[in-house]
Amino acid sequence: MISEPEMAGEFGGVETREVMGGFDRESVGERRPRRPWPWALGGVVMASALWAAALFLYGAGDRKPDMHGYQLGQDPCPALQLKSIGAAIAPREPTTEIKSGLLNHAALDQIRCFIPLRSQAGAERPGNGWSIEYTVGITVALHKKTDPGAEFEARRGVTDLGVDPEAKLETVPELGEKAYLLTRDGDSELRVLEGGAVLTLSISTITQHHGDDRREFEAGDGPDIPDLSPHQSAMISDMRDLMSSLKQ
Repeated sequence: MISEPEMAGEFGGVETREVMGGFDRESVGERRPRRPWPWALGGVVMASALWAAALFLYGAGDRKPDMHGYQLGQDPCPALQLKSIGAAIAPREPTTEIKSGLLNHAALDQIRCFIPLRSQAGAERPGNGWSIEYTVGITVALHKKTDPGAEFEARRGVTDLGVDPEAKLETVPELGEKAYLLTRDGDSELRVLEGGAVLTLSISTITQHHGDDRREFEAGDGPDIPDLSPHQSAMISDMRDLMSSLKQ
């Protein structure tokens, strides 16, 4: 899952009166302060000039993030194979048109798409006219001007519906710079940060009723929401494939 060090000593070990004693015995009029050496003044002026130049060129902690080779020149969604998720749950639906909007901007490149998985009538229709459908969501955001690290941390427990205190949060090692899985009933989302790139891969489930009997639907006897935790390794594997495909 995603401690301050204790103080080693006591402040009382040094007496303030002894440290300040020299100032107590001398008045301002008894001793004139010595003027600093000219070379010391020159060094201060030079350091200030260099610091001002650095702030002008790079800004105060506002440097462009490292893109680590990520590029988003075209929509990657049609070419995604989702091999691991396809083997664990179901392959992607080949006949469904994938709609996504590619944004290319000087500050941000972004793509978002939703890929339905193929319905398996025999395995996923538990009866009473109900079925369970799966959808994979992909989001790629390349922040080219500002570092998204602080926002990535702030949104650790935030879902599409807001902050969910019951969502399960797990860190994922050796994936990008930072990565974690956010899981709640029927949804699991893998989020990865690497430099200016923020990538997400999610699996969502939805129950649908296909019967003609309205009473079956109103009775609420739908299937149980499946547990997505067994598919987390497949999500990580397909995320690695996505990350590799976007690096030039």
